[in-house]
Amino acid sequence: MPGIDLHTHSTASDGTLTPTELIIAAKEAGLVALALTDHDTINGLPEAVRAGEKHGIEVIPGCELSVQSDVGVLHIVGLWVDPYSAFLQDTFEAVIKKRATRNIDMIKKLQDIGIDITMEEVLEKAAGTVGRPHIAKILLEKKYVHSFDEAFDKYLGKKGKGYIPKNSLPPEKALHLLKSTNATSILAHPFLLSKDEAVLDIKVKELKDLGLDGIEIYYNSHTPEMMAVCKRLARKYDLVASGGSDFHGDVKPEIKLGRGSGKMFVHDSVLDDLKSLRQSKGLEI
Repeated sequence: MPGIDLHTHSTASDGTLTPTELIIAAKEAGLVALALTDHDTINGLPEAVRAGEKHGIEVIPGCELSVQSDVGVLHIVGLWVDPYSAFLQDTFEAVIKKRATRNIDMIKKLQDIGIDITMEEVLEKAAGTVGRPHIAKILLEKKYVHSFDEAFDKYLGKKGKGYIPKNSLPPEKALHLLKSTNATSILAHPFLLSKDEAVLDIKVKELKDLGLDGIEIYYNSHTPEMMAVCKRLARKYDLVASGGSDFHGDVKPEIKLGRGSGKMFVHDSVLDDLKSLRQSKGLEI
């Protein structure tokens, strides 16, 4: 059966494969379509589109926005974004500038507790947007931790000793930003927002009222029960299904393109339904 992956990352943000390498890996994995959805950047999209044309993979240009939330982690994936949108570029540049200050402050906090780390070292690890995974690499190499999970649990996650909250877009601005470029907006990994179905229902309704188009039903960590909850929410709020592995490469080696940690599969009919939604709205695919 033909498979797809609509949530992936490259070196343009915090993945370890270049956009071209990502497309080649998708081809080798037997996928027919892939969305590149780097965090708060569209810089890798032109290369990914060109590589897709060369290697026979349908590339859906996308991005993943970090969004303010009063509960868990709220990310919104945009599909079919304009790879050359000046509006998106300007917005992301402002976000990245604020994030650069955050990275400096987090490194200072780590230094204050005796961690031998510098911003220069972190920058050497990043080809694109600098983020916590790049800091985690240094902690791992210097044996302060034994895994990326430990780096986040002990130092970089919300309860970590070096954590500083991320400066993110308000939900209404994030959804308006995507709609302004005729993108389709998808709630990414819903259970990172909340594991409580009642809370998730409230948040999904709020996002739907702001213009949300779809929800990730198929995701690396989703159990059948989680997928059932997402399907109920999709039916209740007339949201289209989407799905992807959240592939990052070597920083999350257990997650494979198109398969997640082994049990995930996104049929190409999911992409057909997304295209049908866009055609019903008079949008290009």
